[in-house]
Amino acid sequence: MRFFKETHIDFMKYRKVIYILSLSVVVIGMIIFFLRGPANFGIDFTGGTLVRCKFTQVVDTGNMRNSLKEGGLSESIIQSYAEGKGILIRTSGEKRKEIEEIINKKFSSFNPTIEEEITIGPVVGALLKKQAILAIIFALVGILLYTAWRFEFVWAFSAVLMLFHDALFMVGMFAITKREISLSVIAAILTVLGYSINDTIVVFDRIRENVKISRGKPFPEVINASINQTLSRTTITSFTTLLPVFALLFLGGPVIKDFAFALAIGIIEGTYSSIYIAAPLIIELSKVFKIKHR
Repeated sequence: MRFFKETHIDFMKYRKVIYILSLSVVVIGMIIFFLRGPANFGIDFTGGTLVRCKFTQVVDTGNMRNSLKEGGLSESIIQSYAEGKGILIRTSGEKRKEIEEIINKKFSSFNPTIEEEITIGPVVGALLKKQAILAIIFALVGILLYTAWRFEFVWAFSAVLMLFHDALFMVGMFAITKREISLSVIAAILTVLGYSINDTIVVFDRIRENVKISRGKPFPEVINASINQTLSRTTITSFTTLLPVFALLFLGGPVIKDFAFALAIGIIEGTYSSIYIAAPLIIELSKVFKIKHR
């Protein structure tokens, strides 16, 4: 099955413009990320208490905030969900019992039901953050070694730069949309890195085949032809993968939404980067290292 037949899109013509646009988005996202600081991270990494409570009626977040303030929890972060009938409370320290007491005392007429409670100490949170960073670094190093073994180092370096761009893009989007980065989001990022490199390997394989049978043609033309030949496969794969992800994003509960959001953003961006970042970077890096592809 093919979505596109005999396409001849000149992907390489505007690659430098694409570089600038991609870099701009990443830089903006990173600026916002560093400005937000600790607010970027969930309690998985910062430590603290999270309580998710469901009510039979809509709860005013202002009343909830005032009630928590009266109980000595003024630093709490409050978010509503389920059309106002659900409240998520996050605060520093181990305050699970205090939060429960305030909810049961002040909002007993709303029939509160505790759906989720999580308490993580600051030491554990710091350890989890360190392990998450190491997991991403080890994944990138492993992909670099595998791609260098299968292709050439310049191609592998191009792929890793693309994946680094993908990871920063996803983190930046979470900062821009004011979503918290949790362990499930890190899992989504690692999943997307694997998905993105798979797309890239398919394109790289076709480029390598075409280099052998298109001797004498300029390398950018070979890359263009290869991307056009794999465009239908890339589009179908991304579309079918996005369908269940969108179902989770729009129909899933609040616990799964950040994970689904990360997957959706990552799949779309990873498809784009395998076409417009990884393959074009081979051209630029080949110029830097003075490598000719025949």
